Amino acid sequence: MNRPTPAADRTDRSKRTTGPGPRGRTAGAAVLGRAAALGGLVTVLGLLPWLSGKDPALALLRARSAEQEPTPEALAAIRADLGLDAGPLGLLGDWAGGVLRGDLGTSWVSGAEVLPAVLSGLGASLTLMGAALAVALALAAVLAAPVCLRGRATAGTAAAVLASLPEFLLSLVLLIVAGVWLGLAPTSGWAGPAHLVLPALALGLPGGALLGRLVADALPAVLAERWAELWRGAGVGRARIVRAALRRALPSLLPQFGMVAVGLTGGAVAVETVFAVPGIGRTALGAAKAQDLPLLQGCVLALLALGLLAGGAAAAVRRGLLGPALREAALSLPAPLPHRGSPAVLLALAGLLAAVVTWGLLRDPYAVDLTARLAGPSAAHPLGADALGRDVLARLGHGAATTVGTAAAVTGLSWLTALALGFLPGTAAGLAEVANALPPVIVGMVVAAVTGPGTAAAALAVTLVSWPPLAAHAAALAQELRASRFLQAQRALGASPFWIATRHVLPAVAGPVARHAMLRLPGVALALASLGFLGLGAQPPSPEWGLLLDESADYVERAPVAALAPVVALGLLTVLAVRLSHTAVRLRPARPAPTSVHTEGKTPLATPAQ
Repeated sequence: MNRPTPAADRTDRSKRTTGPGPRGRTAGAAVLGRAAALGGLVTVLGLLPWLSGKDPALALLRARSAEQEPTPEALAAIRADLGLDAGPLGLLGDWAGGVLRGDLGTSWVSGAEVLPAVLSGLGASLTLMGAALAVALALAAVLAAPVCLRGRATAGTAAAVLASLPEFLLSLVLLIVAGVWLGLAPTSGWAGPAHLVLPALALGLPGGALLGRLVADALPAVLAERWAELWRGAGVGRARIVRAALRRALPSLLPQFGMVAVGLTGGAVAVETVFAVPGIGRTALGAAKAQDLPLLQGCVLALLALGLLAGGAAAAVRRGLLGPALREAALSLPAPLPHRGSPAVLLALAGLLAAVVTWGLLRDPYAVDLTARLAGPSAAHPLGADALGRDVLARLGHGAATTVGTAAAVTGLSWLTALALGFLPGTAAGLAEVANALPPVIVGMVVAAVTGPGTAAAALAVTLVSWPPLAAHAAALAQELRASRFLQAQRALGASPFWIATRHVLPAVAGPVARHAMLRLPGVALALASLGFLGLGAQPPSPEWGLLLDESADYVERAPVAALAPVVALGLLTVLAVRLSHTAVRLRPARPAPTSVHTEGKTPLATPAQ
């Protein structure tokens, strides 16, 4: 038997002793990034009372005994009882230990235990989310049925618009049309199955449209693969081929199914608020507004656990479908057929929105005319007046400037974050997984608890969760550029990695990612509007669109035109975001890097997703 030469033997030993390859290092960085993000998130949550700078002693004293004098001794005793005088590390340790023991603390407002309130809200929310998931799966089956039966989709644009419609906007539309005008179902409360109808529809329809669109986009390409042609030629029935195609497509789509489940936790906050459902989302929002930080900590912790469990369940089902042989493989689907649309529609929508905004900018949004309260459209007020007699058209125009200006700043920060993390694909992948599991409304509640509600708080919350799609794009472009022959030649000539990254890779990546970021601007504006609607963003008397929508919901029966004007404006913004998102998807490389973060979902940050 021939023995290897010494050189071959040394080469073989070098291969055996070499450390982990690029894929292993990337996976390790992803794990570290995921652990760091989760650890940082839990730390911030545990330190909320310290970070907020709020002194709960006086509030808790009033809740326990309204007649007791707030003497320094009494307040000091309460602080010692709550552990607030132990410093940040002691506070974090006490909170973490309590969580492990099943003790979530005491409410600062009511003085009651937090755990029973969290469990009560969690039961109502799980019931609502279960009904919404049933609605989503039913709608997804309806949208995918034409592909299974005839091999082609029939409702791509309508499904895309419905998938991108924010839950707070859809909730108000259903409340006004189906609840108030038509009287088809109760509009508030939690007294029986009838009260579940409208909230389940509002929460489940966007997710179902997204799932149906994903399946309808993936199946035609799968059915056109070689194996499907061979099966048809062998006489295999269409039902069996469709079942095999679904099994082929589902593993790559299951992460998006998990994102839809995660999106339910964020959407539940708005839906429960609109329909007065006593769920955990509404409880968390009330705690954030009242600065009841122990109750907010417990609610956010429960929502995060739901999101992580949903993502873990989707990953487990995917591994089961793939089997042992393919679990580590980068399984991907053929590219779906592109959605075609006339650019004239996009230009017409943008032109209409720009005309309304420009007209409104020429008017005074703060002028109060009490004689015109809730007046209908007229020459003086083309879109009517609000409850204080202020011109709705003026407030729409100036609100657009506020919303879009903030969205532009958020987009710029997301772009810079994506460029920085795009050169660290492994770390970015781990961080992005945690960011994708955090709906903007949950982050908004945490940020508002620390800084107080406001435009800056909403902008920071949306920035923290809006960078993953851009980082995925940057990472894919950077990896393609690094593999080019030109840069290989530069390395062979002795160029340093820093010089290559700053002189060649960064300039080539920055432009395409910036264009991608601008196309996501309407989606960012919708996310900011959702926080404004929930009271976590801009505060009165600001004319921000989400805040306008929240104010107008109270007088929709008396002044429908004035109340529905922000609904129509946000609807136009949603359609514009959908049309631009198709272009944003086409900007991505045809073959993304294996380490890039795939964050397809709802256009306004789905949520997820979006």
